[in-house]
Amino acid sequence: MFGKKRRDSPGYEDNAALDGFGGYQPSDSSGYTPVPETPAPEPEPEPEKPAKQPMSRSGRRAMYGFFATLGVIAVAALANNGDRSSESSAPTPRAPIVYTPSPQVVAPPVTEGWQSVAGKDGVYAYDVPPNWTPKPGTIHGWEKGTQVPGITMVASAFVGEGYCPQEKRSRLGGSGVANIKLADPAAAAKKAVDDLAVSAYNPEDGPLTAKITAEPPQTTEFTLGTGKKVPASIVLAEVVTPPGACGAHRALVGVIAPQLGEASAALAVYSGQDAPGGADRELILKILKTYRGVPEADRRTITPPPSTLR
Repeated sequence: MFGKKRRDSPGYEDNAALDGFGGYQPSDSSGYTPVPETPAPEPEPEPEKPAKQPMSRSGRRAMYGFFATLGVIAVAALANNGDRSSESSAPTPRAPIVYTPSPQVVAPPVTEGWQSVAGKDGVYAYDVPPNWTPKPGTIHGWEKGTQVPGITMVASAFVGEGYCPQEKRSRLGGSGVANIKLADPAAAAKKAVDDLAVSAYNPEDGPLTAKITAEPPQTTEFTLGTGKKVPASIVLAEVVTPPGACGAHRALVGVIAPQLGEASAALAVYSGQDAPGGADRELILKILKTYRGVPEADRRTITPPPSTLR
């Protein structure tokens, strides 16, 4: 998404190409020889036209009758068109559109006062603080560029949307689950941190100006829906970017990656550190440690109420 620093951008934005940037402009060639012009041929004299014959009296009467009939038809057509235009100019009331959301699976939070964000079919979930906005059906991330790897996350939640008036569509932080195709939990967590930090806080075509400092992996556990525990790793990284429209910028990125086979479903949490309302290191760790498998008995299907669009 970009052409500018993406630190305050929610992701998946398009950039308009710069005119002439990196392009080729043709120049006049000194070796070009113009082709001589061919003179136009002399015009030939027009043949003489035969003299017009006078129209008979009966022919004139037929001609007058034809034009009279044509005039009547034209007047009638104009009158009909006028009626239709006056009828079509009246506004037609539009019926309201009722949108009925699809059913979704929810799971109870494990942290008192927090909100749960459940993944597909409620197989997994994590909790976020009350000032965050869960959007479990939203996919978000940053597209791959020439200099950044890109990342895509599901089961999303966000905080601080519009926090910086100088940056359109700014967002302080967010979270989501990414599919990382590595079996080792520490390697999967490190890759997810790198993919998010590099993609979110640098222009997609460079230069890579964000300074990213990752901490060593922390060993932890992930509880499956069956109650079984599997190994997992947590990696945190600090990101520092040059000053922008919202001032100097520091951010934290954290990932927990459980060992689930050939690939890991890694939960990533990211947040700016220079504005109120975000998540600091302690809060990011707390969110990561709520990530869990959900027992089937705790999953519940709900249908959100319909909304009317006018």
